[in-house]
Amino acid sequence: MQSFLLRKCLCISLLLTALQIKAQTDADGIMMGKGLHCTGIMYGQASWKNYWEGTLKRNNENLGTVSQYMVGPMGSLGVLKNFNVLFSLPYIQTRASAGQLKGFNGFQDLSLWGKYRFLRKKSGNYTFSLFAIGGISTPVQDYVKDYLPLSIGLGSRNLTIRPMADLQFKDWFATASASYVSRSNISIDRTAYFTDRMVYSNRVTMPDVLQYNLRAGFRNKDIVAEVVLDKWNTLGGFDISKNNMPFPSNKMVQTRLGINGKYEPEKWKGISLTGAAFHTIAGRNVGQSFAFQAGFFYILNLSKDSQKK
Repeated sequence: MQSFLLRKCLCISLLLTALQIKAQTDADGIMMGKGLHCTGIMYGQASWKNYWEGTLKRNNENLGTVSQYMVGPMGSLGVLKNFNVLFSLPYIQTRASAGQLKGFNGFQDLSLWGKYRFLRKKSGNYTFSLFAIGGISTPVQDYVKDYLPLSIGLGSRNLTIRPMADLQFKDWFATASASYVSRSNISIDRTAYFTDRMVYSNRVTMPDVLQYNLRAGFRNKDIVAEVVLDKWNTLGGFDISKNNMPFPSNKMVQTRLGINGKYEPEKWKGISLTGAAFHTIAGRNVGQSFAFQAGFFYILNLSKDSQKK
């Protein structure tokens, strides 16, 4: 799941100025100003009862409702006017409401992103921007991967490349991006497994991924309200076999529709409140989940001029 940054900071001694103070993510057209640091905590929850076994939609009474809970620190830093770095480290807990399968919990993957705006053109009330975004993620512990749908992650090291375009007209905007995710192979705790053939190894080849994201809505210095459509599509893999458990290298297709918002109160400079809700409207070898996220961020001005003040 791809994701929305929520931040909080305990160090409030620095004077905040009105310099592009906005919380941001790796998939939106918002940039942190130079010297601004935004960090905080995010909470999210996703659950599903129905899922797609290949293209067949069904439920599994042995599992009941499968839920995933997430909390973790996230943040971003305006290194330059047009270059930001971002990070996240979620703690995940999973559980099923029925049956004997026990869920897991633990820190999942550390993600680091670089976001560069290499073009920004203004013409009248229109502003057009182009971005180049890159990210890496890696597990921070050796969690169990081959226990889907209750594993806390898939365990691969990922490299993501994403071009993005953003068009704003007054306070209205549209943003489009496409990502290519290169995933490393993983090791599992058995020496043989069946995909569409028998494999005598503990190494699993993970298919790479294409991801698309479209978002549009209202955006000014205090409020963001947007509708988001995204799609995740693995470039390979195989379907879950009849009445079997999912496998890390399954073909996974997911289309989600949702809303996302951010509010920065004018009288509380630096505070950023964010929230989102998403529903899976189509899929293949994934659960039809409903997910929501909420969080609290604080933005600090770390520039030398601010510290002198």
